[in-house]
Amino acid sequence: MAENSLAGLRVLVTRPAHQSGGLIAALREHGAEPVSLPLLEIAPIDESDSSAWNRIKGRILDLDLYAGVIFISPNAARIGEQWIDTYWPQLPVGVHWLAIGAGTAATLEGLGIPAYHVPGGFDSEALLADPLLADVREKRFLILRGEGGRELLAETLRSRGAEVDYADLYRRVCPDYSPTHIKSTIYAKQLSVILITSGMALDNLLELAGAEPDLLETALIVPSQRIADLARARGFTRIRIADGPDDSSMIRALTEY
Repeated sequence: MAENSLAGLRVLVTRPAHQSGGLIAALREHGAEPVSLPLLEIAPIDESDSSAWNRIKGRILDLDLYAGVIFISPNAARIGEQWIDTYWPQLPVGVHWLAIGAGTAATLEGLGIPAYHVPGGFDSEALLADPLLADVREKRFLILRGEGGRELLAETLRSRGAEVDYADLYRRVCPDYSPTHIKSTIYAKQLSVILITSGMALDNLLELAGAEPDLLETALIVPSQRIADLARARGFTRIRIADGPDDSSMIRALTEY
């Protein structure tokens, strides 16, 4: 991509703050004006919620009983590795480590967990289509995720004869912004494009900013057909689907748009 190829574009970046640095830097490198408005905060489950905490602890202590452990996201990888490191100084043998998407796999690799991911795949559908999960009868899986995530993966594995447990490691929280902050960020100066990578972030955007025509008519880049359908149903009119949720895919879609 040529330097300054995105010059003049004011781009709303909505990733959680701890995950947006690379994308913001890449946008600036190519001449865009990134505007950061994290639409999700990641709140790990802690000991103040004793019931949820003990449920996670029980799943982690039983880690060696699972045929496969599936990490849903980079956040699940990061937080899950902390749990595993606490109770398993060495990784249990005989467990298949699986990741949704290259970003999650890369996070795990950096943390010392060699996880498989579907090349070019970035969602549950891609992993479910992989031959590795075709015959899972009487096998037991653990899904590490955020609270209230999609049910497709577990439901499909169960329909194939597997036993599936969850460890809900964190909650996704809508940040608390003042009306003044929202106005100055979104409405005071026209946005060129909004980058959205999850359905919950999309809903939080509308909750915080309102379904105003200026917002709904702004170009929107999303990582999947599923989120595109959600955006269209909520009134957005200019939607482009990127190849995936990673930084390079989102920027490539932005350039093509």
